[in-house]
Amino acid sequence: MDNARPAEPPFDRSTEDVGNIVEVGHVNVGVPDQQLAMVFYVMGLGLTRDPCLRTGVDNAWINVGTSQFHLPVGPRAQILRGVTGLVMPDLAALTARLEAVAPRLAGTAFSYAGDLEQVDVRCPWGNRIRVHAPDAHRFGRMRLGMPYVELDITPGRAPAVARFYAEVLASPARVASDALGPFACVRSGIGTDLVFRETARPLPPYDGHHVQITVADFSGVHRRLHARGLITEESSQSQYRFQDIVDVDTGDVLTTIEHEVRSMRHPLYARTLINREPTRP
Repeated sequence: MDNARPAEPPFDRSTEDVGNIVEVGHVNVGVPDQQLAMVFYVMGLGLTRDPCLRTGVDNAWINVGTSQFHLPVGPRAQILRGVTGLVMPDLAALTARLEAVAPRLAGTAFSYAGDLEQVDVRCPWGNRIRVHAPDAHRFGRMRLGMPYVELDITPGRAPAVARFYAEVLASPARVASDALGPFACVRSGIGTDLVFRETARPLPPYDGHHVQITVADFSGVHRRLHARGLITEESSQSQYRFQDIVDVDTGDVLTTIEHEVRSMRHPLYARTLINREPTRP
């Protein structure tokens, strides 16, 4: 009888795990001026306004691969406490578009700087967007999309944030560090991560912006959030919301970012999004 132990598998199979969060559907930031928003997101970034939904003057949905920006019009701008990462196929064309719209955005917080690998952009109200060239090692097959949403948190809280997502959201989460310091990375579907970046910069007050996620175990997440008193809105049969990320032992609030949580039966889940080719006239 051969009692030899099986050889170690040649691959790290955990890198293929998706986890309970199956997508980051959109980032929602309010804007006070829809026309300026269209100049920036459509003319400048070269993204596509969704032609099917929210086509009026009080909101706009902007497609970027399989994710979106939602831009409801309101009295004040909302500023994500962090940076939204995008992948776009042609950064030279992107910088040309941004240069072309710069006169239309004069007097705003708009700016951009970068090279053919990465361009850092600020919207007219100061939201930070980091655009990357496609990179098979970092972003797989993605050529247009939203590979991460990076959120700023207070130093020392990354491990507790990762534990919250692992235990309450049932999504793989890890803590790591790079040249910018420690962060928690939460796997949020095949191509997108939620990243919580520790920073010593003072964080502005939370202003109500949100991210939308879809989860497979919809009722399990709801049950665990409800037990902790974290549900803030029972939106519909297939959607609810929460906003505080807490220490799972003490209940202390670690950071606040509203999550619009949808089930995979939500009528908008996996809806095909139209993405135009921005270099065409």
